[in-house]
Amino acid sequence: MDKKIFASHIREDGNVQTIEEHLHGTAELAAGFAAAFGAAEAGQFIGKAHDIGKYSQAFQRRIRGGPRCDHATAGAIECARRGLDWAACAVMGHHSGLPDMGSMGDAPGARTYIGRLRSGLVGGIPDYTSNWPGDLPGPPPLPGWGQDALTDSFLTRMLYSCLVDADYLDTERFMSGDTGRGDYDEMSVLEQRLLAYEAKKGWDKPKGDLGRKRSEILWTCRDKGKLLRGLYTLTVPTGGGKTVASLAFALSHAVKNGMDRVIYIVPYTSIIEQNAQVFREILGDRNVLEHHAGSLADMDENATPEQRRQALAAENWDAPVVVTTAVRFFEAMYASRSSQCRRLHNLANSVLIFDEAQLLPVEHLAPCVAAIAQLVKNFRATAVLCTATQPALDTYFRHCGLVPAELCPDAGARADAFRRVTFRLAGRLDRSALAAELAERQQVLCIVNTRRTAAELFAALPEDGSFHLSTLMCPAHRRMVLAEIRGRLEAGKTCRVVSTSLVEAGVDVDFPAVYREMAGLDSILQAAGRCNREGERPADESVVTVFESGGAIPPLFQANVRATREALADGADPAAPMAVARYFHSLFDLRGEQSMDKCGVLDAFQRSLGGCAMPFRTVSESFHLIDDATKTVYIPWREGAALTERLLAGERSRTLYRQAGQYSVSVYTQHFQALAGALTFLDENSAVLSDAALYGQITGLSLEADQGRDLFV
Repeated sequence: MDKKIFASHIREDGNVQTIEEHLHGTAELAAGFAAAFGAAEAGQFIGKAHDIGKYSQAFQRRIRGGPRCDHATAGAIECARRGLDWAACAVMGHHSGLPDMGSMGDAPGARTYIGRLRSGLVGGIPDYTSNWPGDLPGPPPLPGWGQDALTDSFLTRMLYSCLVDADYLDTERFMSGDTGRGDYDEMSVLEQRLLAYEAKKGWDKPKGDLGRKRSEILWTCRDKGKLLRGLYTLTVPTGGGKTVASLAFALSHAVKNGMDRVIYIVPYTSIIEQNAQVFREILGDRNVLEHHAGSLADMDENATPEQRRQALAAENWDAPVVVTTAVRFFEAMYASRSSQCRRLHNLANSVLIFDEAQLLPVEHLAPCVAAIAQLVKNFRATAVLCTATQPALDTYFRHCGLVPAELCPDAGARADAFRRVTFRLAGRLDRSALAAELAERQQVLCIVNTRRTAAELFAALPEDGSFHLSTLMCPAHRRMVLAEIRGRLEAGKTCRVVSTSLVEAGVDVDFPAVYREMAGLDSILQAAGRCNREGERPADESVVTVFESGGAIPPLFQANVRATREALADGADPAAPMAVARYFHSLFDLRGEQSMDKCGVLDAFQRSLGGCAMPFRTVSESFHLIDDATKTVYIPWREGAALTERLLAGERSRTLYRQAGQYSVSVYTQHFQALAGALTFLDENSAVLSDAALYGQITGLSLEADQGRDLFV
């Protein structure tokens, strides 16, 4: 091969993409991505800089089968020489992940940016200067840089995202040609589809007072779509059509403001599946990406073109409508790995709908609020906090320089029209008294705080027509039981259900009576949503009973219960907006600001971490929205038996894990250890249950200890 041709990639057919071609293609893509937040020149610059280390003879040998070599540090050195540490950091980590910036005391060879940079400057990388044409442009402007350390960290991470995605896409385009990405409908087309759906459902000409009020909320949201980008709340009573109303705002707003996509962030996968199905029905399957652990599949030779396109879209969220979990969203916002950061730039110039915003975890509220504020202030996003019980975050957003505006200020006045239940505060009910009340009812749901309580209360009920639900049952088992429960409810048969909080969100059941053990007011109101859900019974005949068991309150719930007691101390209506506001103010006061950043994320960036500036990698490794100290037990129950056999035989694939996940139970470490004699271990964090007698057909996995917490991922 002519030595003047410096290869960046070589296909199996021998065709070569030159370094110059790859740098140009990557720079153009990165510039286009960064233009969404006014940083096109910065994107262009890092695209041109990222692979100049490939001009070394060592890399040219590597690409033809030689040993590995560092090709990223060279570009970082050239960025640093121009005084652009943000660019140098992004370029250095474009394969390995964003490093901690480090400190001036870091020695050559340290894992930090400073350490790697010093190592490169003293000859620790292959020479690239002899062949590199030196055509890097001058330092580009970076709008917003220098405001504060946190903003600088987000700008760095966003530009890193632009670079990583551009690098992947340009490489993919050369190596694979047409991959089947894209081919989505425009936002204006999606808006018209929603209008057609509304007409089909008769929402444009509502019948009855309730239908008219629901349509008024929808019309208000669509009209408010004409507002400028910003931070908004959407407080809609349960039953007010929040899902479609928020979509109407989002599509109208995106069309009016020239925005690229709509991203729904929801707390639980059960809600994702429910919302995504609604959106697919309205907008068409190919325009909606459902992205969570249970939705991922391998892109093997058996994948259909649509499955492949969905899998590719999950890599960078380039679909017009994305539905994902709060865990996946916020952990990506503070990630350092290239695979997680790759999608971040597509949050810019997007409408972000935070569904059930009251469920943002209090212990991580400060970094979550900060991330939302950054996207609104610096990346041209619009954020909507959407819920029936708004979590009083105004004060925290004001600290970030934002004041949220309510999209539907009259919705609260309509609350009585949507009221479907009456609350009864029953005080203390011991186990036998509670069981007796439940046994007297033909159809009733009782939600308690711990899995142990659920099992014990269930055992006290008449066997006929009684059901148990908890996360000790694998998802497939719960679905089967829920299907039977729904069938009995519709047929008017006896149906008494004892459950943990897993039924409070995203589970569509309708009981004439609900009992809820004292908990956070937001949980109580979620439980109330399972009573008279369709509004077919008079509110005064649909009673939600709030009771106290008299036992010790699990530590996880103590602050929430105390805040609820304070909010309801004067006999306030639990559903009244003032009671909800009082609850969240009390909860936040009880927890204290220090407890709202459990991992110290904001301090780490604003004040450095032990002298280490921009600790991208360290924060990424420590920040987890759910403190997932759990292990996975795969259950050979029904169809799960064949799946667990494949796992035991050594088969491993994302598709298999996704399927087997429907037959798994998450347990805490001490439970996992207690079960050790009945498990066949796959690795230190997962095992297959080998003693089938420990999994009951009614209550699921048998455990002696209980922490009183359900897990949702």
